[in-house]
Amino acid sequence: MSIRDELSELIRPVVEALGYEFVGLEYLSNPKNRLVRIYIDRDPEGINVDDCADVSREVSALLDVEDPVSGHYSLEVSSPGVERPLFEPAHYQRFVGETVALQLNAPVDNQARFTGRLVDADDRHARLEVDGGMLEVAYEEIRRAHIKPDLATLMAGHGKTVPNE
Repeated sequence: MSIRDELSELIRPVVEALGYEFVGLEYLSNPKNRLVRIYIDRDPEGINVDDCADVSREVSALLDVEDPVSGHYSLEVSSPGVERPLFEPAHYQRFVGETVALQLNAPVDNQARFTGRLVDADDRHARLEVDGGMLEVAYEEIRRAHIKPDLATLMAGHGKTVPNE
């Protein structure tokens, strides 16, 4: 089991006990610092800074006791935002019809990054319409994925315009 999976299993119950949705977790490690980034949400009102601080305090105490990450690390708690990350099959299934960006662990036809409309998702695969073709990817082949929102539509909803690109 990966450190990310271990951390998720440890942290999810704490986040959910506080009344939030545990969206997912990123674990980034480099020689100088490790980063544990937790994404939380709550329907319908969303998340604010106080929510993030509450979760951070509880998770920090848990990590101090359990000590699953050796050495120094930083802990971040965040809302998933408009470019909501996708971590598990239920996330993909929830956002069928949306445009998503994927980064794969290994290239397919010399390409490791894809953006397309998510047309289907089951417990093992996500299917995207990319450049008129279909791409089926097993979840374990996906390094990172997130919603790719239509910024013009978002801005129009707030009475703003987006310049042509």
